[in-house]
Order: sequence, then C-alpha cells, then structure tokens
Amino acid sequence: MTGPEPLLVAGVGNIFLGDDAFGPEVVRALEHRPLPPGAHVRDFGIRGMDLAYALLGGCATAVLVDAAPRGQCPGTLSLVEAEPPDATVVPEAHGMDPEKVLALATHLGDEPLPRVLVLACEPAVLPSPDEDIAPGLSEPVREAVARAVDALHTLIPVLLADPAAPTPPLGRPMESGTPHAAALPGLGTGGPEDR
Repeated sequence: MTGPEPLLVAGVGNIFLGDDAFGPEVVRALEHRPLPPGAHVRDFGIRGMDLAYALLGGCATAVLVDAAPRGQCPGTLSLVEAEPPDATVVPEAHGMDPEKVLALATHLGDEPLPRVLVLACEPAVLPSPDEDIAPGLSEPVREAVARAVDALHTLIPVLLADPAAPTPPLGRPMESGTPHAAALPGLGTGGPEDR
C-alpha cells in the first residue's frame, strides 16, 4: 500500500468460534471476486489494536464485516451505520469488540474517525470466547458469505464515488439497518448484547 486508502473493508472475528468467523470468510471469498480499485480489503481477525490504527490511517469510509446478533433469522445480513462511541465506552487494546475498538481509535487519534458501516450477519452458532474451540460456520451463515460478497460489490462502488452517500438497500432476504443504529456490537435495539 503506497498511501492511505479511501475505503477499508475489514473482516473481523475469531475463526475458531463458530459463526464469529463470518468476517474472515467473507474476506477470503473476496480473493476470488476482488472489489474495485480503491477498496483495501483486510482480515483483522481479533486484532483490535491493528484495526484501531487502520481506522486512523486516512480512509474516508470503513466497512466492518462481522457476525453480530440482532434478533433476526440466522444468516440475515444487515447494513448499519455505527455511531461514534460515547465517553462511557472503555477502550480495549486486546480484543475485537467493535464498539471498544472504535473507542480505542478515538482515544489514540486526534482526528475524527472515518464513516464506519457494519455489514453484519446474524449468527446461528456463536460460542463465548471462554468456550472450547468450535471452528466452522453454520449452514445459514456459510450461505450468507456469497450474499455478503454480492452486497459489497453493490455497496463499495457507491461509497468509492461518494463516501457520504446513503447506503443502498440490501434487498431480501437481507435487511438494511437504520441510518443511525443505536450501538455496537448488538448493532441496534432489540438485539442481544455483547458476544
């Protein structure tokens, strides 16, 4: 990379915790269907500090791809706009809770964060981090990977042309989040809390 990228697509999640591997799997699928030039695609896994610094690296927009429970049917994709974290969120350097990563990036940098969107997939299997290793996506989330790649191929050209553009609808069986979703990582009201 020779300079700051206008748009970052970040796969986040733990590949050893069931459907939490959704983000990394979407990034892997994008290797076979690359996004247009100007979009920098990277698998951050559970490296929250790396993602925080990447958000401060000059991109105009970031799209986080993650599994996030929102109370939908497993495999449902939602596109939501993350609000900046408030002062009550404690930054965390060693983890990948998106809300805490945004708080860390805010704490580390003086400049405002880029616009952050989250392409979230409703998980069917999301073990807690203290459980044993449970690799492998559930069937509905595995099927959602290709739909997420399609959604990114629709969304990214729009954002490259205008980083402030309204997000296009995802279409069924996906849903679009409200323009200003209430919180991460539940990504809105009505969804379960932290994973």
